[in-house]
Amino acid sequence: MPQSSRPRKGSLGYGPRKRAPSEVARFRSWPDDDGQPQVQGFAGYKAGMSHVVMINDESDSPREGMEETVPVTILETPPVRAVALRAYEETPYGQKPLTEVWNGEFHEELDRVLDLPDGPVGDEDELREAVEAGDVADLRLITHTVPGAVPSVPKKKPDVMETRVGGGSVAERLDHALEILEDGGEHSATDVFRAGEYADVAGVTKGKGTQGPVKRWGVQKRKGKHKRQGWVRRIGNLGPWNPSRVRSTVPQQGQMGYHQRTELNKRLLAVGDDPDEVNVDGGFVNYGEVAGDYVLVKGSVPGPEKRLVRLRQAVRPKDQPRLDPEVRYVSTESNQ
Repeated sequence: MPQSSRPRKGSLGYGPRKRAPSEVARFRSWPDDDGQPQVQGFAGYKAGMSHVVMINDESDSPREGMEETVPVTILETPPVRAVALRAYEETPYGQKPLTEVWNGEFHEELDRVLDLPDGPVGDEDELREAVEAGDVADLRLITHTVPGAVPSVPKKKPDVMETRVGGGSVAERLDHALEILEDGGEHSATDVFRAGEYADVAGVTKGKGTQGPVKRWGVQKRKGKHKRQGWVRRIGNLGPWNPSRVRSTVPQQGQMGYHQRTELNKRLLAVGDDPDEVNVDGGFVNYGEVAGDYVLVKGSVPGPEKRLVRLRQAVRPKDQPRLDPEVRYVSTESNQ
């Protein structure tokens, strides 16, 4: 009898498959310094998925100019607050923190996650002198979300993260970052992204607990006489005699899900502050309507609903035109 064949399931490119250390995804690289100084990232909370009917504007597509239904993920993106500016210096062991400047104005819920100072910390003049001396290699804002502004997210504890300030010279980026702190640190998604741009999306996937090798790695179940040993969903062996150890490539049971994943070049179909544009009859998402600022991301996004999702300006962007704000989508419909 012929043996059935199929492509293998599951990528071997991710390992080890262990739980993410934090629900706040981490970016280890940022885009090049092009254009005007600006914050290069943002964060929001996943609301759910739906679909929109939009006009295809891809120049190399045979459906250019036609209407098509596109799946989208809705992110609720209330304003993010910046509380401090951290400067990094270049060392033989990579970039290390040099100094920090805290603005002293904190959200009432921030003490749930940080030991806050009584007032402003750091000297701006010393930081400017370090920049003029060429000791500062990079600048990043310490920002946090305000989950209490999203009625559907059942928590008050803010999520704290570092967000790079890029573009222009180091001195120009310093002025821009200090200006944000002086204004209270609050900034919105519309200050970072525009409709039609590409962004990188990072999140922690759904946790599935301990799973066996069939589901976790996609190995085939035992067939024929092999399954008569009494085990159908176990692997045959742990490897050869030599080397005298179990290799990491051997598919075994263990943690599945709750891994950080970063997806590149996800297109932002809409970045807005009017929830009436996406709240259709019955609600856009399973647990209610979108309240406040939102971002529509083309396709899927890692993680379940209500989980934090981080956005970063694309490090390898595609060359695509921005959407016309007047015709970015024709209509929105719910998946209900």
